[in-house]
Amino acid sequence: MKKNIVERYERSENGEIIINISAYKIEDLYNNFDRKSHFLKKDLNQDLVEYIIDSVSEIDSESFLIEFSLEQKSNDEAISRVRNSVKNFFLYMKELDLKNMKDMIRTSIILLFTGLSIAGMSVLMNESTLAKNSIIGGVIAEGLTVAAWVSLWESLATFLIKWMPYRRKISLYQKISDSKVTFSFSNEPEA
Repeated sequence: MKKNIVERYERSENGEIIINISAYKIEDLYNNFDRKSHFLKKDLNQDLVEYIIDSVSEIDSESFLIEFSLEQKSNDEAISRVRNSVKNFFLYMKELDLKNMKDMIRTSIILLFTGLSIAGMSVLMNESTLAKNSIIGGVIAEGLTVAAWVSLWESLATFLIKWMPYRRKISLYQKISDSKVTFSFSNEPEA
């Protein structure tokens, strides 16, 4: 299946997969709501971002380059800004997901220690005479046991399952930000 997907792409002379993005002019690569913003402050077009992410995800570990095929010729300064925009945007996305992953792990550690503390209180409560001689004490002891397991389960689920998508996205964003970005124009060879 992967071979069929990779065959849809052209390859460079070096064997890199070419993720080709066609547009009329450089301004088409940026969000429309930023039209009056300074060029350096504009965000990349969301459809463009999703296309790059989807393409790099489907080619998996293959080496690649991003080629912008534009109809309207642009100067070297504009081309340099686009290269920087791609690099900086995906570095920003990486940092954002890295922060979110760290926050999630921090919350997981707090839940782990909370669960262990509640489990300790539950054991003490279950061993006490209050829990053995009183219905209310028994309910509280059982409630503490359930709360401890819920807290511990959530902590373990985060460690075992939830952090992996963040790791994949962080790695993907780094890969895109490190990629080679080239330009070709409809009336000229690749620059």
